[in-house]
Amino acid sequence: MRIVSHRKLREFYESRGREDAKVALERWYQIVEEAQWANLSDIKTDFPSVDYVGNQRYVFNIKRNKYRLVVVVKFRMGYVFIRFVGTHAEYDRINCATI
Repeated sequence: MRIVSHRKLREFYESRGREDAKVALERWYQIVEEAQWANLSDIKTDFPSVDYVGNQRYVFNIKRNKYRLVVVVKFRMGYVFIRFVGTHAEYDRINCATI
């Protein structure tokens, strides 16, 4: 899959107090970059805890649910668009269906 954009992940884990997310986010990136997902089942093979929240958006638990990552997946195009990365508390304050 092609991921847009890696910079959002880097900016997140390079910010103060979030350095502990680096390994988990880079591992997520590596797995997704090598994947060829066609549907939710394919994503669940790589990430069993992923949740589909509607409007082509998927939520990944990062670092044992300390962080959340929301992406839009365009299966036919082979693209994954990063929409949000943040703490669980920050995630609770957003509307994933529209972010």
